[in-house]
Amino acid sequence: MAVFVDTGIFVAARNKSDTNHTVAKQLLRRALRAEFGRVVTSDYVVDEAVTVALVRTRNHQIAVNTGRLIIDSPRIEKLVAGEERFFKAWGKFKAMSDKALSFTDCLSLVMMEEIGASKIMSFDSGFDGLVARIH
Repeated sequence: MAVFVDTGIFVAARNKSDTNHTVAKQLLRRALRAEFGRVVTSDYVVDEAVTVALVRTRNHQIAVNTGRLIIDSPRIEKLVAGEERFFKAWGKFKAMSDKALSFTDCLSLVMMEEIGASKIMSFDSGFDGLVARIH
């Protein structure tokens, strides 16, 4: 059993001004206590989380803390896209014109399929109907 963690969870957990801050912190605590099994994310989510944290807060330290939360945690498994996953995600992105999913979201779905994860921790409703969303 595994849960994939999406960008918004990490960003909200490190930004006290985010409306989802408290929920994100609680969800991450539960995940890191292995309530959902393995905790997995991707290099693209790390990139997106650090960038979004910086853009939303205009605070470099919050962006760094967001990155550290993910990168420094031995409990969070970081998957790397690589060429094969990249092109699978590109195919999925092109085919999913009816969903409001980013390329990174499509890559997350590809990785989830590969590792057999059926749950994503995310505030993004674009995943609804595709995988179970914990939020």
